[in-house]
Amino acid sequence: MIPFNKPCLIGTEKEAIQQVLTHQKLSGNGPFGEKCTTWFEEVLGCHKAILTPSCTAALEMTALLTEVAKEDEVIMPSYTFVSTANAFALRGARIRFVDVKPGTMNIDPEQIAKAITNRTKAIVVVHYAGVSCDMDAIMALAAKHNLWVIEDAAQGLMSTYKGKPLGTIGHLGTYSFHETKNYTCGEGGALIVNDRSLVERAEILQEKGTDRSQFVKGMVDKYTWRDLGSSYLLSELNAAYLSVQLDHADSINQDRLRTWHLYQQGLAELAETGYLDLPYIPEDRQHNAHMFYIKTKDKTECSQLIQHLKADGVMAVTHYIPLHSSQAGQQFGEFTGEDHFTTTESERLLRLPLYYGIRKEDVHHVVQSIQQFYQV
Repeated sequence: MIPFNKPCLIGTEKEAIQQVLTHQKLSGNGPFGEKCTTWFEEVLGCHKAILTPSCTAALEMTALLTEVAKEDEVIMPSYTFVSTANAFALRGARIRFVDVKPGTMNIDPEQIAKAITNRTKAIVVVHYAGVSCDMDAIMALAAKHNLWVIEDAAQGLMSTYKGKPLGTIGHLGTYSFHETKNYTCGEGGALIVNDRSLVERAEILQEKGTDRSQFVKGMVDKYTWRDLGSSYLLSELNAAYLSVQLDHADSINQDRLRTWHLYQQGLAELAETGYLDLPYIPEDRQHNAHMFYIKTKDKTECSQLIQHLKADGVMAVTHYIPLHSSQAGQQFGEFTGEDHFTTTESERLLRLPLYYGIRKEDVHHVVQSIQQFYQV
């Protein structure tokens, strides 16, 4: 069976973890944690990077930093992972889900504009498959209505919008290092702070609401409880693993892009003849080959293709069930406007195996199996 995903492994992660065990500094913000945050700040050009236990934790920090509270409204796509909504629902906000653009499956700025009310506090954008949303239009809307913009760039590390790294365009950004992501440490995430006024508070939130980070820097002689917070720290063991991946970020990116283009070339004829649709990448955006998906005619055909591929030794999977159709989605939010694309497009979307080091012959096998399904 060709799996859908294999966690990225360079080969020297074990050596980095052994260094942690030797130094006996296991908790967060140790030498490897500092190495990772320095990499983010230098490569991305952000004001501050903070490692977190997950992207979920980073999103929860953005809700605290933007002071989202009961009666506030937060706009986001329904086509996203539950963590995107949970972070703000936990603060008592009402979620206003809006439609996506079918080409990229990203939030539609025109639908955002229609959903804004006097209670809107923030816009959360999700860069689906590592392909950027229309950030110029979204930032213009935010400036006009004085709203926070949070980038859920869980899938977007090494992707750019008009040359600017995803996660560094809004006021705050978040990344995921879950085992399914391009760069991983099993479980992990990062908060990217692009608004200088939020940096000090972000450090306090990460350290359970205390000013411990200032104490470590010698800025105060003891640390105390200053604010709300939690233990938003990534273990040094995880940071060590992640540091190796970041050291090889370019080679990992190129490897995945080669696979992505193999799929694109191999399935181009099926797309040209109308059997299926391939991902659309706007010219002003560079993606990171986080995933390669196809869109079938409808959900019935999608299910049939999944079974065909499984019988042929290939694991292919669908993706998000739109949040507005779930029990919790209806309890904590509502869909604003018409669901023209979110549901129908999600039902026909199928993700193909793509991971660091996948063999070319395996990619060719997947392509040939899809061609056989359509009898081409």
